[in-house]
Amino acid sequence: MSFIGIRSHHSLSSFNFKEDSMATGDECCSIQLIDGDGSFNDTGIEPFIKEVKLHECGLSYAVVSIMGPQSSGKSTLLNHLFYTNFREMDAFKGRSQTTKGIWMAKCAGIEPCTLVMDLEGTDGRERGEDDTAFEKQSALFALAVSDIVLINMWCHDIGREQAANKPLLKTVFQVMMRLFSPRKTTLMFVIRDKTRTPLENLEPVLREDIQKIWDSVPKPQAHKETPLSEFFNVDVVALSSYEEKEELFKEQVANLRQRFFHSIAPGGIAGDRRGVVPASGFSFSAQQIWKVIKENKDLDLPAHKVMVATVRCEEIANQKFAAFIANENWCLLEEAVQSGPVAGFGKKLNSILYASLSEYDAEATYFDEGVRSAKRKQLEEKLLQLVQPAHQSVLGHLRSGTLEKFKEAFEKALNGGEGFSLAAHNCTESYISLFDEGYSDAVVELANWDCSKVRDKLRRDIDAHVASVRAAKLSELTSSYEAKLNEALACPVEALLDGAANETWPSIKELLQRETESAVSGLSSALSGFDMDAEAKEKMLSSLQDYARGVVEAKAREEAGRVLIRMKDRFSTLFSHDSDSMPRIWTGKEDIRAITKTARSASLKLLSVMAAIRLDDTVDNIENTLTSALVDTKNNAAVTDRSITTFDPLASSTWEQVPPAKTLITPVQCKSLWRQFRAETEYSITQAISAQEASKRNNNLMPPPWAIVALIVLGFNEFMTLLRNPFYLGVIFVGYLIVKALWVQLDISGEFRHGVLPGLLSISTKFLPTVMDLLRKLAEQGQSPATNYPQTNPGAESKGFQNGSTSSSMSSSASSGVTAPGNGIEYTSPSKEE
Repeated sequence: MSFIGIRSHHSLSSFNFKEDSMATGDECCSIQLIDGDGSFNDTGIEPFIKEVKLHECGLSYAVVSIMGPQSSGKSTLLNHLFYTNFREMDAFKGRSQTTKGIWMAKCAGIEPCTLVMDLEGTDGRERGEDDTAFEKQSALFALAVSDIVLINMWCHDIGREQAANKPLLKTVFQVMMRLFSPRKTTLMFVIRDKTRTPLENLEPVLREDIQKIWDSVPKPQAHKETPLSEFFNVDVVALSSYEEKEELFKEQVANLRQRFFHSIAPGGIAGDRRGVVPASGFSFSAQQIWKVIKENKDLDLPAHKVMVATVRCEEIANQKFAAFIANENWCLLEEAVQSGPVAGFGKKLNSILYASLSEYDAEATYFDEGVRSAKRKQLEEKLLQLVQPAHQSVLGHLRSGTLEKFKEAFEKALNGGEGFSLAAHNCTESYISLFDEGYSDAVVELANWDCSKVRDKLRRDIDAHVASVRAAKLSELTSSYEAKLNEALACPVEALLDGAANETWPSIKELLQRETESAVSGLSSALSGFDMDAEAKEKMLSSLQDYARGVVEAKAREEAGRVLIRMKDRFSTLFSHDSDSMPRIWTGKEDIRAITKTARSASLKLLSVMAAIRLDDTVDNIENTLTSALVDTKNNAAVTDRSITTFDPLASSTWEQVPPAKTLITPVQCKSLWRQFRAETEYSITQAISAQEASKRNNNLMPPPWAIVALIVLGFNEFMTLLRNPFYLGVIFVGYLIVKALWVQLDISGEFRHGVLPGLLSISTKFLPTVMDLLRKLAEQGQSPATNYPQTNPGAESKGFQNGSTSSSMSSSASSGVTAPGNGIEYTSPSKEE
């Protein structure tokens, strides 16, 4: 089997149709569709279909076939009727089989496109009497695929049983009834070599025979009452003898040819045909029909039509899907959505999708509607499944972009002073609407995709961001008011506790209440813009109140940790300074005991104030307990007396009427702190007493008046002696100067300021070096010429001694206290500043 394309007519020089064919511009090409052995030419039919451009015809094509006895002129009739080039019998070589199998050719010059099949003749000598299988198969195939079947028969065979193909028609009708549903094929009986008998007389006889055949055929239950007209249109034409009346034959054939123009149009020969296979599926349909007939399988034409439609529509759908994947516009669109949103995505994608589906519809329009629609639906689903990731990417970009824009707008609105709740509501609604607009621009019309999940995700993200900003703003707001409270309370509370007095805790309580009310009022006003529920707002305000109280309590605990330092500072301040805050000078007139008691009482007051937090309207007995236990001398004496056992009020870890949570310093800790306080302040008291005693001694250097009178009376003689001998006065004066110099150099008054014994010990260690240094200086000055001794500044020398070492002090003393004139020693008194 091979494809045979014949571009011109061969061996038909006697045919007049050659010129007509050439005039139409059509060329005839033919193919052996089925060979004599019954093999279908599946490799040659596709090139033939492409050659005749059948796939472009849709449903606008017709198939004509011819069947009849061997050597009855079937091929000759077809060649004259359709300008084909089927091989004809050479009458001069004898009558024999010319056509083997089934041949197909395109009719030249006939619209619409018409294919004609030339079947092998029946009742042929070559196949024999019993080999009728191919005849039946080919006849059934012709009825199954053709719109018009020409039954070629001799005029003189009308009325005969065998020669008129009645047995074949009976068998074919029977198989048609069993295998096929009504298809409405036109049976055109062509009566050859018409005799003088008028056609009007021949046609009724022929129709009656056909009806009898139909009536005698066993019918399935579904078609018991089905008339012949439901399956077939019967038409009868008569042609004169080709050999005897060739010109008349050609004229009649030309007239018959005109009937095949627009044969499938309403009113045409096959105008009421049904179950037509689209042109693009003809080759597959013909091949499958022949396969089923050859295998003798049941075949129902609508089912076959569905099968053909299924195969072809699926092929078309796959082609369109592959074309869509390779579509440049789709590739660019798919690439673009990976990096960001694409404006007009839905419009662009819908255009590509509709174009692909329109192409499918155009190619599959003539196939079974149910199959066509089902395959179109499958194609839609595949295309939508292909484009869905891109659509999701667009929605993802749209969601993320909308969220970022919302964040910027929301922050800008808040910075512009707009209320939080109002800004959140307005921005949320605005940008949800913006998302909806963006989604409407990206919607795929063919898909019924629900964007609510993406929209809900966007709203959840927006709500989460609003909640995050809300929490941050509330935290910032709370922190701001907490910082204000901390600033307003910490330092004032510290100052109030430092100056502990009876009104300390009432003042702290008043301060706390005032500042807390101010902060709560401010926070309450600030929270009005957050549209909070009453419970949450009350909780925040209560938390701020608790924070304020916590600041006071924390500061109180902090100060309680430094209470010993505070007590010592207070004691030192009161003990060392008078009522005018001037440093106290212990002249001997001060009552150290009273001063000490006052200072200790003030320190104890500080301890009692620090012992507990008193922000509530409760009364405690802490101060009295501390006073009676630590300051009252009688109670102290009773406690220290080992012979008497008494109850110690401070031997406890809690205060009466004071909860443990409000306790800053326990009674036991107070007792320990007081003991440490007394020990560390004892030195200051001792020093004050020593300084007072030293002052008293300094004030008592002059003898009593009676002693002075006694010295004058008893020393009168010695005084007169000194007056009579001035040399003694000089010696006494020099001795006075030396003693004065030693007094100044040794700082006698300063050394005894710390006590008698420490002063004596210090003077004893410095006395001898000072005397030796003084003598050395006097010796050096005595050996030097009188003119070499410059006039010295006693004040400067004395000051240098005070600031320098022992040796420098001696030198300064000597130079300030002694000068050597030419013939004697002159003593000068040091300045008062020394």
